[in-house]
This record gives sequence, C-alpha cells and structure tokens, in this order.
Amino acid sequence: MDKIKVGVVGVGYFGQFHIEKYSKMEEVELVGVVDIDSTRSREISQRYQTRFFENHTQLFDKVQAVSIVSSTPSHYSIARDFLLQGIDVLLEKPMVTNLREAEELIQIVEQKGLVFQVGHLERFNGAFLATQELIHEPRVIEFQRLTPFTGRGIEVDVVLDLMIHDIDLLLSWISSPIKSIFSVGLPILTSNSDVAHARIEFENGCIASLLVSRFSKEKVRKALIFQPDNMVLIDFLTQKASCVQKEGHSGTRVREIPVSPSDPLELEIRDFIQSVRERRGAKVSGQEGIRALELALQIIQQIHSQRNPTS
Repeated sequence: MDKIKVGVVGVGYFGQFHIEKYSKMEEVELVGVVDIDSTRSREISQRYQTRFFENHTQLFDKVQAVSIVSSTPSHYSIARDFLLQGIDVLLEKPMVTNLREAEELIQIVEQKGLVFQVGHLERFNGAFLATQELIHEPRVIEFQRLTPFTGRGIEVDVVLDLMIHDIDLLLSWISSPIKSIFSVGLPILTSNSDVAHARIEFENGCIASLLVSRFSKEKVRKALIFQPDNMVLIDFLTQKASCVQKEGHSGTRVREIPVSPSDPLELEIRDFIQSVRERRGAKVSGQEGIRALELALQIIQQIHSQRNPTS
C-alpha cells in the first residue's frame, strides 16, 4: 500500500500534535513542516525526523494532503493555495473568519473533487460517539466550555476560539431552522470577548444555552441534553457519559454509558487519511463547517451590536 504524502503548516502548540500523530502512522509519509518561525520549524523537523520548509508553497509538488494549523487569519489564503493545487486539506477550526472566504474554499473543493475536512475535534470524542444513539429529540441543551487563560487563540473572539466546538455539536444534533438568538459577551483579558453566552431557539422548540470562557479557574467541557424521556450528560474532558431515565410515574434511574476513551485528534487524522485514500467525503465537511461558522458570526455580530449600539 502506497503511503499518503502529508505536510503540516503551522507547528505551534497544536500543530505539533498533528505532526506527532502523522509521524506514527505507517500509512503516512510525513514529508515536511512549515512555520513562519523558521527556528521552531527547524527544531520540530529534527525532533520528528522530517524536513522543514520556509514557505508552504514549497510543499505543492511534494504532498497529496496537508494539515493547516496556522493562525486563524491565515487559514483562508493557505488553504486556498493548496486546494488550487489539487491537494486535500484538513483545516483546523475555525475554518476562516468570514463566510465569503468559506464559500470560496468550498467552491474550489467541489470543482476539483477534493477532500476537505474541518477540524471540529469533539466529533471524535469517545463520549460524544458513545451517546449518539441516545440523542434523538432534544428539547433543552446546555453547554459549558471553560478554560484558564493560556494566551492561545486570542487573535479571535472566544466564540470562534471555543464556542464553535459546541455550535458544531449542537448543529449535528438539531436540523431545525433557527428561530432566535440572544447573546452577550465580555472582553476581560483581550480586546475580543473572553466570556460569551448564547441562547438559541430553534423552530422545533428546542432551546440551547452555550457558555464559554477563557477566564476560568479550571477546565470544564460539558453538555446536558434534556429529552422527553431522559437526560444525557456528556463530559468531553473526562470522556464520561451518563443517562438519567424516567422510571414509572415519578421515579428515575441513572446509568453510566459505556465509553471507549479515544484520542480525538488521532481519530480525526486517521479519518482524514482514510478519506484521502478512498476519495470519500470527510466526516466533518466544509458545508458543516460553514453552518457552524455562520451561527458563530451571527452570535459575534449580536455581541458587538450590544456593546456598541450606535455603531
């Protein structure tokens, strides 16, 4: 079986994890890495016994697929360059910063018949996978995604940095049109919102509450899904899940959901490589990425309007 030739653009904190996963896959040849910090890319290339390049264009004639893990503002131009060269792309979230750029990328993907996967990691979380069969008629959903400040991802609003994970999960469960959105945000440590809350009502009556913060004492990654006959609790951090079920007229029964803990990034990358090899659609498609991005941008716009009512 021929190895898939892969490159990684962006070798910062998270990009290094992509490189680590690729370097351990027998079916992959890690051709090289690129970063604007040449010292960093040189160091990483030596650590993982691959080549470093000073510019992503140097990978064009050397790879079949690429992970783009650079800063969000650079996603569009770099992804576009690779797609125009006929190279399959795994693009970290958020895919881009506006819908025009997102739609242009998808247009290129469709015209050239390429594999394009958006890096919504929680879709590969063991607890999410274990509860898929249980979530069928959500009526109230509550997400909490909190983290201490790390200084990473601050080039974008916390909605694009953190909430977009939960927006993607929410939209994977609910196909109904959105009826209304109410959102608030607060900048604390950066010029963008570092804390945000959104309340989303769907036409089918489901109401979702999403709270995110990168100004927290500890990490929290949870979802509560209330349905007519049960409540499902998912802890994405510990990869544990449970279900509270109605029993009789006034009783309840709690059961733990069996979860096979996963390495979400490894599963995501393996799925991407399999898609490249089989020429099939990615698990998290560009269209799904656009849908999540569109809702995230609506939330951000509402927050900005409330903060600057005269603008």
